[in-house]
Amino acid sequence: MGTWRGRLLGGTVLAAVVGLGAAGAQAALTPGSYRRFMLAYLVAFAFVLSLALGGLFFVFLQHLTRAGWSVLLRRLPEALAVNIVVVALLFMPIAASVLRGQGEIYPWAREAQGHGRTIEQTGPEGTGLKNAETGWGDAAVNHGEAVDPSYEHQHLDELTLAKRGWLNVPGFVGRWVGYFGLWTLCGWFYWRNSVRQDDTEDYRRTQTMQRVSGVVAVLFGFTLTFAAWDLLMSLNPHWYSTIFGVYYFAGAVVGSLSLLILLVLGLKRIGALPATINTEHQHDLGKLLFAFVFFWGYIAFSQYMLLWYGNIPEEIFWLRVRGMSTATGSVTEWSYFAVMMLFGNFLIPFAGLLSRGAKRRAGVLAFWAVWLLVMHWLDLVWLVMPELGPNVTIGAIEIGLTVGLSSVYLLGVWLTLGRGSLVPVHDPRISESLAFENV
Repeated sequence: MGTWRGRLLGGTVLAAVVGLGAAGAQAALTPGSYRRFMLAYLVAFAFVLSLALGGLFFVFLQHLTRAGWSVLLRRLPEALAVNIVVVALLFMPIAASVLRGQGEIYPWAREAQGHGRTIEQTGPEGTGLKNAETGWGDAAVNHGEAVDPSYEHQHLDELTLAKRGWLNVPGFVGRWVGYFGLWTLCGWFYWRNSVRQDDTEDYRRTQTMQRVSGVVAVLFGFTLTFAAWDLLMSLNPHWYSTIFGVYYFAGAVVGSLSLLILLVLGLKRIGALPATINTEHQHDLGKLLFAFVFFWGYIAFSQYMLLWYGNIPEEIFWLRVRGMSTATGSVTEWSYFAVMMLFGNFLIPFAGLLSRGAKRRAGVLAFWAVWLLVMHWLDLVWLVMPELGPNVTIGAIEIGLTVGLSSVYLLGVWLTLGRGSLVPVHDPRISESLAFENV
């Protein structure tokens, strides 16, 4: 193994140990932090999953469109996609939490006890505080205790129970076995055919990957949408959005493109990638990133505008918990966080990536890739962590788990890349990629 691979492996293992160790230590020192730990784990998992799925999307998209410009780069997203199997292993703590039936992450996963609208009163942070202590306004009453109406969805009421046909423990676990089975098969299929082509020089493997990519695209769209509903939207069983899967998809592509840009620029800098991967390829990656920044902004605005216009109670409470209401008493720390998302995830990078020069300067493009990778993670924090309460919660647990899980995933990527060439040397369109030039 080359020196650069050894250093990457060593640094990644160290990052995983430090990240997971810091998260575990902080959780151990913070009484009653188990639910926070599990929600933070969900954020980290959703982040890593998005990188792997974004890699798979990039690979089948290139084959589907018969793109030639990206051939020199394609081995990297192939490695991101095939390591979905590592992400499947990281899902096990979430599955275990759901199987426990205590509802630490998902309220619908609680075991029903008796009858009535709810089975227990926990408050926004699982504290059981009453109205007099919290200052909540018009609150629903549950066994003599007050519940902030914005958090009523955290209780096993009739509306949640009515969705038990979909939101049930065996169904949830079974669907995720299916999701990961299909994604792993697709990632392995592209990786295996691409690597085998390096040895056999058989151009028909490229044709096979092209033919299959249409079917993969359809299956990918459905499974990603359902997975986003199960993983993130079901945190609030009262709420639904038919565009939510597209929202998660847009963020996933922004995150994975950002990671791909950093991998290309970083590996090229240390001499692991050939000089034939040049500014022209970098420019096209920048254009794709710019396009999906705009797409994410469009989808985010569309979802918010339709929910705001509809003004349906079970939908506006989702917005209110995440600070998207200006009604009296509804402005929280998450309100300022949401404004930061508007500027940090859309307006600022949109302006920063708009020019041709920003995409052709390695340092500038790397800056925006890091920026958007962080913003993508913060977007997932905004989707998940408000379930704890109105105060922004970002600390050693959240950051440590994300660093730890990301490092475990990247460790798999480095090991995969170490098993062959970093460039598909016998792809029939490689000459097109070598001669590629932006207009």
